[in-house]
Amino acid sequence: MILIVYAHPHPGRSEANRVLLDAVRDLPSVRLHSLYDRYPDFSIDVQAEQALLEPARLVVWQHPLYWYSVPALLKLWFETVLVRGWAYGSGGTALAGKDCLWVTTTGATDEAYSPQGKHAHPFRAFMPPIEQTARFCAMNWLQPFTVHGAHKIDYEALAAHGRRYREVLQKYLSDHG
Repeated sequence: MILIVYAHPHPGRSEANRVLLDAVRDLPSVRLHSLYDRYPDFSIDVQAEQALLEPARLVVWQHPLYWYSVPALLKLWFETVLVRGWAYGSGGTALAGKDCLWVTTTGATDEAYSPQGKHAHPFRAFMPPIEQTARFCAMNWLQPFTVHGAHKIDYEALAAHGRRYREVLQKYLSDHG
């Protein structure tokens, strides 16, 4: 099973994330779990979240990049769900060996993530906290799926990203079926 943990504080404003989710939501063995829909009050049911994660073979963290990181609710989710003794530390093997795919959208273009660009660093420089979260839980970090300039590109380009995302998940299902 593939579990998509989706975190967007304003999903109605994100055509890019809507296109990505629409491209994969009907795939067999894919479960979409929207944190902001489930927890608008930020009161996370830790046991329910851990129960959702247990049968997953692939965990997808999908969200827009917010201040070079994850949105607040996903950060809280990391802090409350991925706890010592369950996700890491002594006895914390619940996620060990599971695959993790980071799917993120950015407002800036790919060129903005360069030494000469607006953000002064390559996009890869902003990955370590998210990647290390997965690795600390003994998960297998897969090649991230990123859509740059998400609110600036046209629908055809977004649709192409959606098709590519679907292909990535279909290949995963085929390889791990």
